[in-house]
Amino acid sequence: MRRSLTALLLYTQFLTAAIAQQQLPAPPPPQTKTETQKPQTHSDDDDVVKITTNLVQIDAVVTDKKGQKITDLGADEVEMFEDGRSQKVTNFSYITLNSKPTATANKPVDKNAPAPPPVKLRPEQVRRTMALVVDDLGISFESAHYVRDSLRKFVDQQIQSDDLVAIVRTSGGVGALQQFSSDKRQLYAAIEKVRWLPSGRGNVGAFAPIGNDLDLNRASSDSTSDTGATRDSDIDQLREDYFAVGTLGALNYVVRGLRDLPGRKSVVLFSEGFQIFNSKDRYANDRILSALRRLTDLANRASVVIYTLDPRGLPVLGLTAEDSTSGMTADQVEEKLSDRRTAFFESQAGLDYLAAQTGGISIKNSNDLNGGLKRIITDQEGYYLIGYRPDDSTFDKVNGRTKFHHISLKVKRAGKYNVRMRNGFYGVSDEAITPTAQTPQQQILNALTSPFAQSGIHLHLTSLFVNDAKNGSAMRSMLHVDARDIDFSKEPDGTHKAVFDIVAVAFGDSGQVIEQFSYTQTIRIKEENFNKVVSGGFTYRLAVPIKKAGAYQFRTALRDHSSSRVGSATQFIEVPDIKKNKLMLSGVVLRGLPLESYLKASATAEQQDTNDIAADAFPSAGPALRQMARGMALVYAFNIYNAQLDKATGQPKLKTQVRVFRNGELVFTGNEIPYEVIDQTDLKRLNAVGAIQLGTAMSPGEYVLQIIVSDNAKEKPRIATQSMDFEIIK
Repeated sequence: MRRSLTALLLYTQFLTAAIAQQQLPAPPPPQTKTETQKPQTHSDDDDVVKITTNLVQIDAVVTDKKGQKITDLGADEVEMFEDGRSQKVTNFSYITLNSKPTATANKPVDKNAPAPPPVKLRPEQVRRTMALVVDDLGISFESAHYVRDSLRKFVDQQIQSDDLVAIVRTSGGVGALQQFSSDKRQLYAAIEKVRWLPSGRGNVGAFAPIGNDLDLNRASSDSTSDTGATRDSDIDQLREDYFAVGTLGALNYVVRGLRDLPGRKSVVLFSEGFQIFNSKDRYANDRILSALRRLTDLANRASVVIYTLDPRGLPVLGLTAEDSTSGMTADQVEEKLSDRRTAFFESQAGLDYLAAQTGGISIKNSNDLNGGLKRIITDQEGYYLIGYRPDDSTFDKVNGRTKFHHISLKVKRAGKYNVRMRNGFYGVSDEAITPTAQTPQQQILNALTSPFAQSGIHLHLTSLFVNDAKNGSAMRSMLHVDARDIDFSKEPDGTHKAVFDIVAVAFGDSGQVIEQFSYTQTIRIKEENFNKVVSGGFTYRLAVPIKKAGAYQFRTALRDHSSSRVGSATQFIEVPDIKKNKLMLSGVVLRGLPLESYLKASATAEQQDTNDIAADAFPSAGPALRQMARGMALVYAFNIYNAQLDKATGQPKLKTQVRVFRNGELVFTGNEIPYEVIDQTDLKRLNAVGAIQLGTAMSPGEYVLQIIVSDNAKEKPRIATQSMDFEIIK
């Protein structure tokens, strides 16, 4: 991978084309919401389970015998127990999570209008953070189909504007752990990668058919087990255990990342389960049970509720058309069916345990997966937050070992109630749990492989899809580094020196690594340039060739040697198949220029001088960071692929339009402008440039510029869109 590139797209063409100028108005003032519309907010302390020497705080859901939530209990109507001993409740409240109304909820929807770009949520806007984990290491071919269908319906119908969602596959490794997002396009791409794995522990159907060759071989092997030969059943069990521990390891990884995220946090696990107890041989699987206990304690401390969903639904546990009982006695057939029933119910024990220990729900024996997801969503609408002061002995060790404490809640109000909450915790306070010292390599690896960005060093990553006739498709990225987070040392020669490690990995659509690089960078800055570099930061430009269309991720991490601070950034990018001859757009390059400099350059074509002016006076307004001042010219550039040619003129017949959004609301719509071909020979790849003037009264904050291109060369118009975010600063 090259460490430097020529400028993305054609920067030098920005200022020479005829550019339509449009004035952006100030956004309308926000409407005043009534009290009933305003969602209840809560501090970080509300959604974090605390286990300290002076406070144990947990959350609980209480329902009546019909399954309806009870939301009006008082502190005097409940009693908390730790190891059977009553505790005095010191904190008690009910937290309601009302969904925020969408900005366009009461506006008429134009079905023919292009879809608006996705909204990038700020932490304070997040209501729920959900990881939908598909255990493709342990689901059957049939279940994979139903899971994909259920996930699509969830994204279509149930995801809310203030939800952060990730769809994770347990087999996908690091590459499958995408960023949490509210971008449906990104979620749909993740859903398409949910597949049955023949190499996993799942069968084609919910069960392996009776009487197949595997069963015959197993019977033959079992008959010689007394001679000391290894039984096939033992190998099968070891294989099951291996995949089950792999599933729990992936869950552990997701829960760790969820710990510091905002909102009501949950994991929904789609899995056909795993055994923790074997009633036939009367033993507990210590390896799996130990992994489960570590996972549930981690989830409890991170305030993550785990819900489980068995996609097998209500299966047929008797004979099926796939079973072959030829040559078997009635007793042998019944024994096989008994083993099938036992294995089915024992496989659900692990799912039940996970949900019960973390306060979630185990959805099983139901053919309505989407209904199960709806039940889970409803369950997250509110909960009680309850705290008590633990005894000093809670954190004492017994025979040198940390004790597990069981907790429970009793409702004293008349009637029958069901309480779901975390069932216990290990007697170690949060303060006593200190992270193990990590080597520099471990630090940067953890930052790189985490599905969540680390902000010890602030990085801003921009990745764009581009295509040219010679080199094909590529993902071109700009990584902006905030130099204020880097420690510089003053050298004897007067320069300022910094040393840091930088690593980047590009993952393909199935989680495979398609490109990677790492190196240690030493930079030295002269005294006269130091303040400018620190205030404006610096940018790396990278390119990754893409040979196959699909959804990709680019992940990068940077570690400062002096301070050991680490930063990371990840971006999802979808690379289309340009050979399909559909109308497509490249990524959009944005930069800001002072209006007077832009107008002068448009008249005199002083391209290089104007670029230098912008870089010196407004370094943050470049394409890597895109922080603009009000009144600037916002200049954009992109490529149009596969435009149709008008039969009469032999030229493209295109129109371009821009729209600007803030927090999902449309604040500006530009005029449709006919596209004019100027000095371009490749009509399959057209360069397009334009500019708008940013309104002088625009409020500071984040915005999104959307490009809309319509192709009218044929009777039925074609439309393509692309967008890029930018920020207005004071």
